[in-house]
Amino acid sequence: MKQFDIVIAGGAMAGMTLALAISRRCQHPLSIAIVEPFAADHQAHPGFDSRAIALSYGTVQLLKEFELWQHIRSLATPIEQIHVSDRTHLGMTEITSTEVGLEALGYVVELADVGREFSALVAKDHQIDLLCPESVVNIERDQHRVTIELASGDAIQSKLLVAADGAISTCCEKIGLSLEEHDFEQVAVIANIVTAKPHQGWAFERFTDEGPVALLPMSEQRMSLVWCMSAQQAEDVKLMQDEQFIATLQQRFGWRLGKIEKAGERASYPLTLRYRPQNISHRFAIVGNAAQTLHPIAGQGFNLGIRDVASLAHEIGLSLDDAGDYAMLSRFRQRREHDRQATIGLTSSLVHLFSNDYLSLRIGRNLGLLALDRVPGLKVPLLQRTLGLVER
Repeated sequence: MKQFDIVIAGGAMAGMTLALAISRRCQHPLSIAIVEPFAADHQAHPGFDSRAIALSYGTVQLLKEFELWQHIRSLATPIEQIHVSDRTHLGMTEITSTEVGLEALGYVVELADVGREFSALVAKDHQIDLLCPESVVNIERDQHRVTIELASGDAIQSKLLVAADGAISTCCEKIGLSLEEHDFEQVAVIANIVTAKPHQGWAFERFTDEGPVALLPMSEQRMSLVWCMSAQQAEDVKLMQDEQFIATLQQRFGWRLGKIEKAGERASYPLTLRYRPQNISHRFAIVGNAAQTLHPIAGQGFNLGIRDVASLAHEIGLSLDDAGDYAMLSRFRQRREHDRQATIGLTSSLVHLFSNDYLSLRIGRNLGLLALDRVPGLKVPLLQRTLGLVER
């Protein structure tokens, strides 16, 4: 039976980043296996699909620390300004890279592009074995090791098993860790669009009666659209002809980028908060979407997951004798507790505040946006979390 120091279940962004971070930053060499059902260039890969994600400034600093940023920098589009507004009302605020003294507030990357780059890095890394296509079917633990049965019938052992296998984590279910869920009763419709005016590095978050509409700048003057709405509205929108879809989106978003000229293929996914209060167990840890899956409002979910990865990689690096030592796992849990709770709380509060049209909340949120734009001191806490500059 093949032995590893660490087995990571899940080879999407969180899992591959963790493996590469451990390999590159730990002072002592560790053997790592990634168990992944899909090749990164496989069209059905749920972690490296057609979506674009926003990497916060803080996430970019972590990727630099792991010596990974230089491999994807050419694929990234900088976010130089963020515009937040409430449709048909006065409330709005803007954040610019100039006012905070940064080159960019964050960057937008396409998951499929990053998947190809990280896969190439993993293939060249002698400390990492990628077991693909392969998946976990059973887990047994004793005092000193984890035995992992794979779909192929093979079994491997490790000192630590890390679940990075997505929101519905097979590993967490096998271990028996509880999952808390909250249905936001919304669906995200995603697509790439092209507008008449160049985006010039602007990102937009516009709150409507149905839910937020976010547009992120991409390469080739495209914008990545995330449009949140009810399930019934999402069904209607997906059935629209392109001209009707564009006209409806134009009405919701407005004309800040001129006419919306083109919309690409549409996809959708339901929006549910999934949270596992216990992110460790005996010789077991959870990172990324397996630990928590958030609403896309304010773009916090992926960046929170990368902070999980960074904290776990750091603690593993300090644990010289045993990569699955319980003292190390306890430190990891304590490091992540406040950030997880604060980010989940902020995201959920924003959803409930901005996804309805009650008069009292409408007035309150517009006053809040106006205050944020006029009182710099009020921006600081929100800006720090938006930029990913938080303790981990």
